[in-house]
Formats: sequence, C-alpha cells, structure tokens
Amino acid sequence: MFSKFTSILQHAVEALAPSLPLQEDFVYHWKAITHYYIETSDDKAPVTDTNIPSHLEQMLDILIQEEGERESGETGPCMEYLLHHKILETLYTLGKADCPPGMKQQVLSFYTKLLGRIRQPLLPHINVHRPVQKLIRLCGEVLAAPTENEEIQFLCTVCAKLKQDPYLVNFFLENKGKRGDGKEPAADGLKEDPSSPDTGQQQSLGIGQDSPASNASSPREGASCPASNSSNYNLVSSLLNLTKSPDGRIVVKACEGLMLLVSLPEAAAAKSLTESTELCELLTDRLASFYKALPQSMDPLDIETVEFVNWGLDVYNLKEDAAAFAGKRALISFLSWLDYCDQLIKEAQKTAAAALARAVRERFFVAVMEPQLMAVRIITALLNRIIRQVTSEGLLQEIVFFLLGEEMNPETPANITQIPLRHRLIEHCDHLSDEISIMTLRLFEQLLQKPCQHVLQNLVLRSLGERNYIENKAQEEREEREHMENGQPHDAVDLEEDPLFSDLSPDTRLSSPDWLSCSPPQSTEHTKPDGKTEVHKVVNSFLCLVPDEAKSSYQVEGTGYDTYLRDAHRQFRDYCGLCQRWDWRSSPKPIEKCNLDSPFFEGHFLKVLFDRMGRILDQPYDVNLQVTSVLSKLSLLPHPHLHEYLLDPYINLAPGCRSLFSVIVRVVGDLMLRIHRIPDFTPKLLLVRKRLLGLEPEGLSIDHMTLLEGVIVLEEFCKELAAIAFVKFHASASTSP
Repeated sequence: MFSKFTSILQHAVEALAPSLPLQEDFVYHWKAITHYYIETSDDKAPVTDTNIPSHLEQMLDILIQEEGERESGETGPCMEYLLHHKILETLYTLGKADCPPGMKQQVLSFYTKLLGRIRQPLLPHINVHRPVQKLIRLCGEVLAAPTENEEIQFLCTVCAKLKQDPYLVNFFLENKGKRGDGKEPAADGLKEDPSSPDTGQQQSLGIGQDSPASNASSPREGASCPASNSSNYNLVSSLLNLTKSPDGRIVVKACEGLMLLVSLPEAAAAKSLTESTELCELLTDRLASFYKALPQSMDPLDIETVEFVNWGLDVYNLKEDAAAFAGKRALISFLSWLDYCDQLIKEAQKTAAAALARAVRERFFVAVMEPQLMAVRIITALLNRIIRQVTSEGLLQEIVFFLLGEEMNPETPANITQIPLRHRLIEHCDHLSDEISIMTLRLFEQLLQKPCQHVLQNLVLRSLGERNYIENKAQEEREEREHMENGQPHDAVDLEEDPLFSDLSPDTRLSSPDWLSCSPPQSTEHTKPDGKTEVHKVVNSFLCLVPDEAKSSYQVEGTGYDTYLRDAHRQFRDYCGLCQRWDWRSSPKPIEKCNLDSPFFEGHFLKVLFDRMGRILDQPYDVNLQVTSVLSKLSLLPHPHLHEYLLDPYINLAPGCRSLFSVIVRVVGDLMLRIHRIPDFTPKLLLVRKRLLGLEPEGLSIDHMTLLEGVIVLEEFCKELAAIAFVKFHASASTSP
C-alpha cells in the first residue's frame, strides 16, 4: 500500500515539475531503476509493488517521442545513451534473475515494445542483438510459466523484424564452438510419448506432456545429425519449446513464428534450421502421435467427408464431435497438424522445404504409416484424404515418391514388383473387395489431378515414350495386309482370327461381323499429313461403337453427347493449365526416331485399368463409374502419346498390343453375344437408366441388373471419350499456326 502511494505521489510531482530535456528525463528514469537495487533490501516484494514498471514505460515513451521529433534514421541522444550504457544488457541480467519477482515479465514486455514501436533498425547494433539473443534463450525454459504470453510476444516480434530484414538472421546463428556457457537450448526433450496425445482444443496442435527445459539442457539423442560446424538457432529452439505449451493460443503463435523463420531466404539459416534444431523431429513425431491416436474402427466414408481443416482454426466441441462419429476429434487433430506441416513446407526456403518434406516422408510415411498398410480400408482412405489436402510442391513430391517410387524408365512385366507399395496399390484397383477397389481408384484419381509431373510419368508416360504400341512393318507390307487378309477384305476380318477375341469359345463366336461395320477400319487414309486423324471420324468411331440395340440415352431427354462437351472443355482447360510448365511436346515423337522393335508393355497401371474396363459388363455400377472416371482423366491429359494411345481408333497396333479403343471393341463383341440371351432387353435397359437418373421409383428387381448398368456406363463413357476427342482437337487447332 505504501509503495502504491509513493508511486502516485511521484506521478503528481512529475506532472507539476517543469519538463526536463528528454535525455535528462530518460537518464533520471533509468537511475531511478538502478537506485532501487542499491537502496532496497526487500527482494521478495513483486515488481508490481515498485515504481520499476512505471519508469520503464516512461523510458519507452521518451524514446518514441524522440524518434518522432527527428528525421528518419537519425539516432537521438536518448537512444545513444541506451546503446552506449548497455541498458538492454543490464535489463537482461535483471530479467534472468527475476529480481524482484515478475521482473522477467517486465523486461520481456520492454524489449517487445522497443523492437515493435521504434522504426529505426535496432537489431544490427551489437548492444541490441546480443542481449536480445540472450533473452531468447530464456524463453520456453519452463512450460506453463507465468511469462509465457510475454515470451511468445517477444519471440514473434523478433521473427517479424527478421522477416522485414532477412539478413539480420545471421546475428542469431551462434557457432556452437564459440558458446562459453556450454549450454544447448535446443528443443528441450521434444520426443514425447507418441502413444497418448491429447487431442482436445488446448492440445489440438500439441501432444504429450513435456518436462521443463531445465531438465534438457543439451540436444537429445538421435537428433538430426547436425554438422560439426553448424550453428545454434536459439530462436527456433525457443519457439519449439513453446509449441508444447498447454495453452493453445501460445502454441498457435509459436507455430506462426516458426512459419516466419522457415521462409527467410538466407541459406545459412535454412541449413541451421533443418540440421541444428529439432524442427524436423517436432513435425514428424507429432504427426505420428496424432496418427497413432486414430481409432482403427473409423469408417472410410467419415475420413473422406469430414470438413476441410485449417491448422489453428479448428473448433473443439466434444459433444458434437462425439455425436458425429467416433474419432472425429482425433482425425481433425491429425489433419490440422498435417495442414500445418504442409503450409510450413509451402512457405519454407527451397532447401529447407526439401529437407522438411524429406523428413516427413522418411520419419512418418515410411517409418510409421507403411508398416500399417495391412489395414487397407483405413489407410487407403487416409492416404486419399492426405493427397487431397496437401498443396505444397515439396511435400506432394515426397508423398508421390513414397507411393510410386522414383523410377522413370519404361516398365516391363518383370519389374512391376520393384516398388512393393506401388505394386500393392495398383493391384488394389482390382481387389476382391469392391470397396477397396473404389477407394484405391479414387486415390489414383486424386494423384492424377495434382500438379506433379512424376505421377503421370511414373504411371503411364514412361511406357509410351517410344510409341512401340504401333505396328512396325514396311509400308508396302502393311498396305498388302490391309487390302487382303485370308482372302477377305480387311473390313471383314473374322473375329476368330482377331487376337483380341482369341479366347472366344467356338459356340460363342459371332455369326456375322455386321455389328462392327460402324467401327473404323485401321487405315492410314483417314490420317491427315500432320498425323492427326480427322476429328469427326474419331468422334463417330466412339459414338457408333455401342450398337443401336444397346443404346438407351436417345430415349431420355438431356442425355445426349453434347452434354459432355461443356464439362470436357472445362476439364481440359484445367489440365492444360496444370501441365503447361512441364514442357510436353505438342506432337508425337517422329516414328523414325522411335524404337519400335522393343517389346511394348502398357505398364502395370494401364494394364489393371484395361482389365477392369474389359469386365465392365460384370462389375458393380460404382466400380465401373470409378474406372471410367480415371480413364477419362487420363484421356484429358494434353500429351500427344497418351492422346494417340487412348483416343485414336485408327492407329495400327503392334501384334499383341491393346488400346482403350480395342478393349471397348472387345467388350462390345461380348455384349452382342449376350444381348440375345436376355428377353425384353431394350425395355429393361431403359427402365434401369430411368431408375439411375431418379426418373422412376425403385421397384421389383430386374434380372441381369449388373450387365444392364454396365451397358449404360459403357454408352456414357463412349460419349464422354468422343467429347474429349472433339474438345482436344479444336483446342489444338486454335493454337496451331
């Protein structure tokens, strides 16, 4: 009470006394603080019961007033006094001793306001950045300390200053060999128990319980192998400590500070950040902890449909989350931290981003997630969600390398098992479980829509580079074979001799090939000099592929071919924007430069898709929709070899090779054999279509439902391919000279 009365009296005297020059006033307040320590013997009284906070505030106000009265960049006598007399060093010492109690809080607040409110650059001064560096080491030493709020405000202010002038970060990189106190402030036991993360709001960005920093004064065992001449990055280490705070607001602010630091362009800082701090371990260990907290009983549909998550902004409501589905809070916490990792890598300096992304791949995806891939349903759904959410180029590439490997050379049937995870995922596209097949196909569909060239190169393009799916024969021999084969015109080739139909049994062979009259003969006369097949013939080839007796769309309004044109145009435009920086050739590789003698293998991915497409009449409707969706995505890609292989019905395929068109031809051949065995085929087909469109209520079950639904998907897919071919042709025509 007496000290408060003294403070009030002092303010009254100051108000009545004549104003002193700023420097004298500044010195007066500083000496008042130092006299307190000389004259006061009671060091137990809290600092708030003294005049120290008031004197510090007055000193700050004087410095701000002085700067406002001078030209920009000019240092006034008060600031000179502060720098020359090492006032910040003295304040640091007082704050470290926390004498009187609460002094550390006051010092942190003074530093924060000084750096934040003074416009002239202070950090380049040795008598500023040296005590600032020392004060940084004091931050995060004790979890849930009463000074946490001031600590994070101070650290974030320093980060903001470094963001404004990135070169200043070099003042905060300390050579480990030059530290006199032998103390390592790095990371303070970041290795938490991964088995029990707290996934509540206060811990939505932090896991586990941590011991005080005083018990971890040196880097823990198994850190990321810092180089012998590396530097301490105490600013990062202190922020890492504060990410373990039980206060969610402190955690978010610490994460924001880290995001500012990783974006600094200085190479030395990036190297120190990834090699001499525990940042990589923090990201991956915490990601692993949240992942291990996910219940294995989660429904994959819940994983797919949970709302989009932004790190630090997820709202915690235990009752609502529990009512939605079991594990929602754990899932949101995992996705929230994943989003933070993704955004951090997206903002990071190039070499730092690569190192952080590689650490996530090796320490989380490979070390934690891959061994648990036997839980196929949950893992596939989670991978799909992860791929959909990730936006940083570096992390996306590492995830792709994890899933598909880094191989770029052409595939052979012998080496498809070279990357076990890739092989397993592709095989799951043709899994006995339709649910797993659909989820895996969706995963690949997500990959195909990501801006990563390696996905397309690894899955399809590396097998098409030499165009060896094209028949390699002299032109004269080809013309002779086309005009006469087994004594018949080429257009009337018996399906018994067609390798595409070699497995048809004698009693299931077609009596007549008339149904094929609408499909194009494989002839070069339909190819223009630039190698592009005339578009209207390509479009008609796909539109006429399904025979009239198997079509039903013309009997339902609004289901014509033109309905696909708008979607095809929009999707192709999007894909062109996605692929424009990949420097793909605009026309196929000249045939004379291709190695047509090498055996052709379409690649494991296309093989499974073609196999699935070949069974479209015998597969569930949802599986067929997903298979055709993936194939249409591939068809939309503006790569000349992929376009030729998937959308040109007129290419002369090499013996034993198949294309998308030839696979559909074979399906249609099978369909024609089966149509005549189904009574009332056309009315049933129309009824099924109307039910799928919701135009007819569900009624009695219909025989051969799977086949009828397959026919409808086949017809719609052919219309979609025709629309894609049309849009791609006109897009290339409008851009060609």
